[in-house]
Amino acid sequence: MSDKDLQARLDELETRLAFQDDIIHTLSEQVARQELDIRELWEAKKQLNTQLKEVSSSNIRKEEDETPPPHY
Repeated sequence: MSDKDLQARLDELETRLAFQDDIIHTLSEQVARQELDIRELWEAKKQLNTQLKEVSSSNIRKEEDETPPPHY
């Protein structure tokens, strides 16, 4: 194998490595953003659960506590 061929292979490997490093960096940033989004969604879910429990316990009676309508 000539020096020219060896240099071409080395250049190709360096190019691939640089591309892979860029992709890894991009994916890492995306995963970090998604983790923040997931945390925000979990917090919103907790708040909705709390609000739903407050509404259901204060304004709405359970079905077994309701009196049946007159036609029963």
